[in-house]
Parts: sequence; structure tokens; C-alpha cells
Amino acid sequence: MRLTAKRWLLALTCMALLPIGNLTLAAALPTATVGSAPVRILQLSGPYAGALAFRPDGRLLASGDGRGTLLWQLPGERLIRRLTEPGAVNAVAFSPDGGLLATAGSDGRVRLWDVTTGQLRRTLALGTYYVTAVAFSPDGTRLATGSGDNSAVSSSANSVKLWDVPTGRLLGSLRGHTDVVTGVAFSPDGRLLASASRDQTARLWDVATRLPTRTLTGHTDVVSALVFSPDGTLLATASWDASVKVWTVPEGRLLHTLRGHTAPVETVAFSPDGRTLASGGQDREVRLWDTATGRLNRILSGHTDSVSSLAFSPDGQWLASSGSRDRSVRLWAWH
Repeated sequence: MRLTAKRWLLALTCMALLPIGNLTLAAALPTATVGSAPVRILQLSGPYAGALAFRPDGRLLASGDGRGTLLWQLPGERLIRRLTEPGAVNAVAFSPDGGLLATAGSDGRVRLWDVTTGQLRRTLALGTYYVTAVAFSPDGTRLATGSGDNSAVSSSANSVKLWDVPTGRLLGSLRGHTDVVTGVAFSPDGRLLASASRDQTARLWDVATRLPTRTLTGHTDVVSALVFSPDGTLLATASWDASVKVWTVPEGRLLHTLRGHTAPVETVAFSPDGRTLASGGQDREVRLWDTATGRLNRILSGHTDSVSSLAFSPDGQWLASSGSRDRSVRLWAWH
């Protein structure tokens, strides 16, 4: 059985004010409740909606698309700036102080933007291959990038690189993955770096020595994304095998395998309190899981294409999701 709710809300978009219209809510399941409706829909003019990130103070939302990055002022969802690039933006990340925005381009470059002025501060060239992921260290001094080249199954293209943010100097490369690196994340204390790859593994690295400490195996398809819990004791990995796995850190012990998605999972995000894990994927649904028990709490439906990115607001009030080729970003009142 499916439940359909009608709700008419005015949502500020980059084109016009649009009604949300008919919203299909979650199917009734014994372990989950019906999802809450999105309170805002940002309809983008680009070819698709991609990577998402909230500024640490919660007052800006960055959303990537096929022509650059959009900056939305919150609350109010007012589009204040477009950062134009020559191609698609695959990932975005704010520096811890909110002053810089890093964007990962399909042209093999990472760009560092001044958030206040919109000026390009620095460009990091990774080569001819494309950049898939970016993450700032907790102290903001380092930037991790993930990259790949589909034509080079085993090469320096499929690596994690560490950069010095103030100078733009390359500090080193972390090699070991045998296919495209799809995600990178620093632990909250900055001592570990996690990377995900199409080689079906996730890896933990010691940032100081740049050596691997754990290889996490068990997924049977591409590991598409990963995220540390806010306290750094857990790591969640998403996979095209339609599952999410939760691992203990630093031991790398498998705690939960979360099943329910009916298609590849593309993205995962922890709530700021660490109690909820959100996942989204090609089945067009956002699933909310209890971190401690692995129980499915809620399903949020409404996107008409793959859910490509998720981000919780720093205060935990909102969950943002992007719907890839439905060209929308939705802000959910998820509690």
C-alpha cells in the first residue's frame, strides 16, 4: 500500500515560486513510519542536482550541478551566488571556519573559493583524470581529494591526495585502491582518513604516516560513499550492492548491515547527534536508520530520480537531499 498526501507550499527556487504539489510518502512498513513531507523544494536550472554541503554555521547550503555550484542563503532558501566551472561538480566541502568552499570538478581540478566574495582563491590540478571527492581536515589545514580514471584500472589516478590548504602544496598520495576513489572523509579528531572505491573496499589511513591501517571488505559492488559518525567511533559505507554497512573505528569490526534499498545506494550521512543514519540511492528513496540498533525508522519519498547526495544541517533540524536528474534539492523536516 502507498500513501499519497497533498500539500501546497510555496518554495523559493532559482527560477520561481513553485508549489510542492502531490507528494508520495513512504510505503507502510512494520519497522518504519511514514516520512515527513519536505518543507522546501529548490528547483535547479542546471542539468542535474548533485553534491550538497551545509556551511558549519548552517546559514548557507552549497549544491553542485552540471555547470558549477549554487550557494543558497538559509533560512529563506534565497539563491545568492553561482560559482561557475567548465564542467560538472562532483563534490563540495566547506572549510571548518566556513571561509572556503572546495569544489571537485570533472575537469581534474579542485577549486577553492572565498565564500564571502565568491572569488576563486586557488586551483589544484590533479591531472587529466576527474576529481570525485573532497574533504577538509578538522583544523582546516589539509584537504583530501579522491580521483580516478576509468581507463587506468591500476595507476596513480585512483588515489587519495593530501594538500596543504594555505599554500596549495601537494603533501603526498595515498595509494592502494585499484579503481576510482569515490569518497574521502577525515575522522573528527583528524587522525584517520577514510576512502571508498569502486574496487569494492573502504580503507582507513593514518594521516600522520599516510599508511593504511585497515581495509574494510564485505561489499560486493562499488563502495560509493562513506561518512564518520560525529564522535568518530563509527564509519558508514554505502554500496551499489544496495546495502549500507556500519563499522567500528578504529577496529574495523562490522556492526550492522542495513538492507532495504532496492537499488544501488549512492550516499550516506549521520545526524549531528549521531543517533540517525540517512541513506539514499537509485531507488529514489531516503531511508533513516537508528544507528544503535540498525532498525529502519522512516522512509522519505518524493524524488523522481536517484538520490545522489544527503546532508544534515548543523543543528540537525533539516535533512537536504538532491535528486540527480529530477534537478531538485529537498529540505526535509525529518524528525
